[in-house]
Amino acid sequence: MKVFRSAVFSLGIAIATLPSTGRAQELQTVVRAEVNLVSVLFTAFDTKGRHIAGLTTSDLDIYEDGMKQDIEFLRSQGDLDSEAEPLTIVLLMDTSGSVKEKLGVERAIARDFFKRVLRRAKDLAAIVQFNTRVAPVQEFTDNVEKLEEALQSLTATGSTALYDAICLAAVEKLASAAGRRVIVIVSDGEDTSSRSTLREAIGAAQKNNAVIFAVGVNAAGSKSEFVPLRELAKETGGRFFNPGPKMREMAKVFREMIETLKRQYHIFYYSKNQRKDGAFRAIQIRIKRKHVHVLHRIGYYASGEQARAQGRGEVR
Repeated sequence: MKVFRSAVFSLGIAIATLPSTGRAQELQTVVRAEVNLVSVLFTAFDTKGRHIAGLTTSDLDIYEDGMKQDIEFLRSQGDLDSEAEPLTIVLLMDTSGSVKEKLGVERAIARDFFKRVLRRAKDLAAIVQFNTRVAPVQEFTDNVEKLEEALQSLTATGSTALYDAICLAAVEKLASAAGRRVIVIVSDGEDTSSRSTLREAIGAAQKNNAVIFAVGVNAAGSKSEFVPLRELAKETGGRFFNPGPKMREMAKVFREMIETLKRQYHIFYYSKNQRKDGAFRAIQIRIKRKHVHVLHRIGYYASGEQARAQGRGEVR
């Protein structure tokens, strides 16, 4: 059965996911007409890297271009329960010859990831493989068995068109997707055959509100620093992981990824700057508690369309 899901967006917000309180219903009505309601996903950590739960509006302030804003609403994702916003995930699997030895481990961990993170009739995932060419191998579904079959079909050969794969995922797959848009990359990060550039790939993700989680996999004999993968994650508000070669190390980073998705907060505010001039506006979230830092997108573009640019801010 084909899975279909529709959503109405303004500034990247999935309207259907707001709680059904009176205030939220009011926001649902207003957001269709207003374009200055800004939403920011963020995650809070302590100094040991542990996620912090239980934050309220009294624990933080948010600033736009240095001006303090009035918070309309703050929500948490509720451990990916029924109240959490939908996830739309595109998994980009590097199937170039350089990662051939790791492909079996990657398939197994990806299967476990989908089993743990996808909620039936709520979340969707697709798989795209990239080597010399970029090829979707599974369209969006909430059926884990179909995703497992697609993973099993992957074989490794050829060169690496990483940036082309990101552009396809962001523009063709996620541009009209509901909920939180996520690209998960498993790759050695060395692009060797894309027509697109790194900057074009970052721009495609930013313009379509896609957050990138990148998992760096070292090919045999390689000691890569994964600079492109780190930059992709940083500039789209995601995280970079560099696991060791063993399955348990790979499994650990995917568990961390799931935990980050579970612990996200979503903050909403009406910008005090009413101009819709297409200018970039910097966002900063300041936590009032000591020894807490947050990861969030660094700003958005104030146009009449969706606020599309995402990056990462870090406040200590």
